[in-house]
Amino acid sequence: MPAPPRIMFLYNHDAAHQAAHIAGIMRALALRHPQVEVYAGVAGPAIEAEIRRIAGGDAAARIHWQDLSLSPALDTLLSLPNRLLPAKRLARLRTNEGLFAQMSLIVSTERTCLRVRRRLRAKFGDKAPRFAYVPHGSGDRNVAYHPELAQFDLKLVSGQKLVDEMVARGIATPDQCRLIGYPKFDTIDTSAKPQLFDNDRPVFVYNPHFDPKLSSWYDHGPALLEWFAGQQDRFNLVFAPHVMLFRKALHVSPEYRLARRRPDVPQAALDAPNVLVDTDSERLFDMTYTLGADAYIGDMSSQVYEFLVRRRPCFFIDTHAADLPGEAANRAFWGNGPVVQSVPELTAMIPQWQDIGEAYRDTQDRLFSYTIDDRPGETSVDRAADALAGWLAPSSGAESH
Repeated sequence: MPAPPRIMFLYNHDAAHQAAHIAGIMRALALRHPQVEVYAGVAGPAIEAEIRRIAGGDAAARIHWQDLSLSPALDTLLSLPNRLLPAKRLARLRTNEGLFAQMSLIVSTERTCLRVRRRLRAKFGDKAPRFAYVPHGSGDRNVAYHPELAQFDLKLVSGQKLVDEMVARGIATPDQCRLIGYPKFDTIDTSAKPQLFDNDRPVFVYNPHFDPKLSSWYDHGPALLEWFAGQQDRFNLVFAPHVMLFRKALHVSPEYRLARRRPDVPQAALDAPNVLVDTDSERLFDMTYTLGADAYIGDMSSQVYEFLVRRRPCFFIDTHAADLPGEAANRAFWGNGPVVQSVPELTAMIPQWQDIGEAYRDTQDRLFSYTIDDRPGETSVDRAADALAGWLAPSSGAESH
C-alpha cells in the first residue's frame, strides 16, 4: 500500500506576517482530507503560536509540527548579516533539507524555498517533492511576478488578475494555476470594526512599505505624522507600517540597488493622543487596523486590498513613478484612489475624504473583483485545500472530505 502523501506548509520567516495566508489552508486540509499527512515547518515559537491560534485545537492535533529553528550558536552568528539579507531564513532551509526531502509537496508564501527545490531536484530528480506557491498578498508589483516563480509546480492565487499576469509573463500556464480567493479573509471576521480611539473622529491608517525606493516613509512619512498630530480635534491616525520597516535601521533594496537609513517616528506623533503608533505588534498583519480605519494612506503595499474588503477611501503617495516610467503596471492598484507627490497635496484632500471615496467606488469594485475571486458559499481555505489534495492525488483528492 503506498505511503500517504505528505504536505508541508512552510513558515520560514523572521516575523509572523505571512502566516495567515496559508495557516487557514493548512487547517482546512487537516480537517477535510485525513488521507493527507499535514506538516507545519515553523521558524520559531512566536510564529508557531500565531499559526496554532489560526489553526485551532482540532486541526492542530492532526498536524505534525516541525521546529526549523537554528542552533543558538548559529542563530547568534547570523544575527549581524541578517540585518542586511535573509541569512537566517536561508540557513533554516539548508539545515532542514533532509526533512523537506521527505515531503510530497511543500507550500510556501515566498520564493527563497526554491533553493531547496533546485537542490532536491538535482539529487532526486522526479522523486523530489513538488512546490506550491500561495502569494502573501495580491499586489501589482514586479516582485509578485518574479521570473523565479516559474519554478513552482502549482500556483494557488487569489484572482484572475494574477493568472492573467503570470501567463502573460511566462511564469505559469493556465493549468498550473488555481483560483482560490483570499485565504486570509477566512481567518478573520471581516465585518468587524475594531474601536481604535475613544472618540468618533475619522480614523486614517498610514501603511508605508519598507523598500527604500518605493516607500513614502523615508521622505514624507515623518511630516505626515506631524501634520496629523496637529489635527487632534479633527482626525485620528494609526501609523501601521509594513512589519519589516522597523525591524532594521538600514534598508537595502536588491531590486533597485539602493540603501537608506530609516527615519524614526517624530516625537510629536508619539506624544499626540490622536496618533496610534505601532511598529511591531501582530495588529500590523491581523487586519485590526485595516478593518478599524475609515480611510487608507499608502504607497506600494498590497495590503490595500485587505483594506478594500470593505470599500472605503484610499490615498497613495508616489515617490518613484517619475524615475520608473516603465513600471506603470506595478502601480495598477493606485486606481483605487488619488495619487499625490507631497504631504501638502495629500493634506489638502483629506477634509474631502468621504466624497473622494465615493468617486472611486466603482473602480474599487472592479479592481477588487479582478484581484480577489470571492465566491459566496465557498471559503477560500476550503477551495485551496481541495485544490492541493486534488492536484497531488487526482484520483482521490477533493472527494475525501
